[in-house]
Amino acid sequence: MGKAKYSRILLKLNGEALAGEAGWGIDVPTVEAIASHIQRVHALDVQVAVVIGAGNIWRGVNGLVRGMERATADYMGMLATVMNALALQDALERGGLETRAQTAIEMRDVAEPYIRRRAIRHMEKGRVVICAAGTGNPYFTTDTAAALRAMEVDADVVLKATKVDGVYDKDPMVYPDAKRFDHLTYIDALNMGVKVMDSAAISLCMDNDLPIIVFRLAEKDSVVRVVCGEPMGTIISR
Repeated sequence: MGKAKYSRILLKLNGEALAGEAGWGIDVPTVEAIASHIQRVHALDVQVAVVIGAGNIWRGVNGLVRGMERATADYMGMLATVMNALALQDALERGGLETRAQTAIEMRDVAEPYIRRRAIRHMEKGRVVICAAGTGNPYFTTDTAAALRAMEVDADVVLKATKVDGVYDKDPMVYPDAKRFDHLTYIDALNMGVKVMDSAAISLCMDNDLPIIVFRLAEKDSVVRVVCGEPMGTIISR
């Protein structure tokens, strides 16, 4: 295990990452495997915040195609992220880490409300902070929430863990000749309309010069390798 390149990171996890092979719901062994990634990073004295999605439980677009109001669908997604956050919190604490789950929508019986200074203090004390419920507002994705929280807690980088090993010029699952990029500027990523992260999140990072690394979570020791500066995936920066 090498030396960490970053001292404070924001790890963005898609909800699907918690589903395992089933593709839906919460698969406990899969969540435990994700927790082990975070444990190894934490062992390098890296401060960790996590923003988690909800695609394994609820995707707002599914409600929209059936005529549901967008705000309602988005609020349902926010609630689903809290379920994922609690599952990850449980796995991390069973693995010996101290954690705090914070939500953008108050639900004090299960988690703290998100308060920027409190989140930073938890990280300084070595606790993993899990941010749920997105930004607390409809019409904003959890990718945008990740960019926002990363800037609020002064993270060095946003690590976007996905199913693919970086950003391609077209869908690599459909086109065998798809080209993967080692580096993209923010403007290039926006002009390409990359699918792995929405334009609002990329724009926020661009405005604040916050780098994004898109990488494949399922690779061996992927998060540790990225944190240690090993060239993996695609870096989006200036």
